This record gives sequence, C-alpha cells and structure tokens, in this order.
Amino acid sequence: MRLEAITWERLTEALAERVLKTEPADGGSWLRVAFDGAPAARPGEQAEALAEALRVRGRSVLVVGTGGFLRPASLRYEYGREDPEAYYSGWFDTGALWREVFGPLDPGGTGRVLPDLWDPATDRATRSTPSELPPGGVLVVHGPLLLGHWFPFDLTVHLRLSPGALRRRTDEDERWTLPAFERYEEEVIPAEAADVLVRADDPRHPAWGGLS
Repeated sequence: MRLEAITWERLTEALAERVLKTEPADGGSWLRVAFDGAPAARPGEQAEALAEALRVRGRSVLVVGTGGFLRPASLRYEYGREDPEAYYSGWFDTGALWREVFGPLDPGGTGRVLPDLWDPATDRATRSTPSELPPGGVLVVHGPLLLGHWFPFDLTVHLRLSPGALRRRTDEDERWTLPAFERYEEEVIPAEAADVLVRADDPRHPAWGGLS
C-alpha cells in the first residue's frame, strides 16, 4: 500500500468526517471505533483526539482503554512477569470487554458501558460506575493487539511502527513484549486487517493509506 504524508490534525479531521458518514454494521444505535497499536505508538492520544473532534461535531463519545481490562496479576504472571506469550494471549480480559463494553451496545442494548474493570496498580477491581452512551454515540477503544478477536468494530485504525521504531520507542523495561508484537504481525497482519493504516515511525510526521 502506498502511504502519503499527513499531519495528525488532518488525520483526526478526516477520521471524524468518516465516522459521521458511517452507519453501525449491526444496524444498532452505536458506532464502535478501534485505535490499535503498541503502547509506543500512543494509540490513546489519537483516540482522545478523535473523541474531541467528534464532540465538537455534536456526537457523544466514550473512550475506553484496554489497559483498564487487564486480567488479575495471578493470571498475567502465571508463567513469569515477562512472558511474551502470556502478554499476547492472556493479559487482556477479552471476555470482560465483550460483556461490559461491546455487549451493552448491541442492538437493543442499554448503552451502559463499563469504562474500566481492573486496576493493575492495586490489582483490584476498580468498581467504576458504568457510563451511559446515548443512541447515536460513538465508542472509541484503544490499546495493543486489538484486532483478531472479532470485536464488532465499525472502523479500525492501526498505528504501525516498523520493528526498528518499535524497539527504539519502547521503554527498556517493556522490551520483553516485542516478541508478542512480532507474532501479532505474523498471525493477524494488522496493516492489512485494519480499515485505516497509519505509519507512525516518526511521531512528528505520520503517513497513511487514506480512506477507502
């Protein structure tokens, strides 16, 4: 795919306009958008930027990070604290995401989404109150390894880092996760699976493949 230079501001505006023209694939009342990327690509920042652009356009938005849906430490660290296979398949509670985030937005759902479930610092439930997303609202989920779970996203954005950029921009104490992202590239091929591909090797100068 040929990529063209773009600014983050223009990218956000283009995505916001795309969201306004997109209908939920399941015929329901809520649109669901993904920002997929390694922590080093900062998908949360771009998710928040899109949310703000949509709010300016009159849409209700709820941003949810998968970091709030980690599994308990006893499960994450069952095979050690730095096991890339566990990080790939066992750190994030995909069942809870289905139940607490996507389920309430099914057609006829309540719209009451739990913004987070587990606090990794205390290793306890957050006991957060569900947030009510009104009909017509947009859910924006961000985090790593998001694609390949059959989550019902209506628009997916993958922030790609080359292997070299990923290594350079990943904190040294988190580089043990790099094999998990190598496996993700091989098995899921997120650059092809996503609706929108953004190359973010240089955080100041992104490039993208446009909107289909």
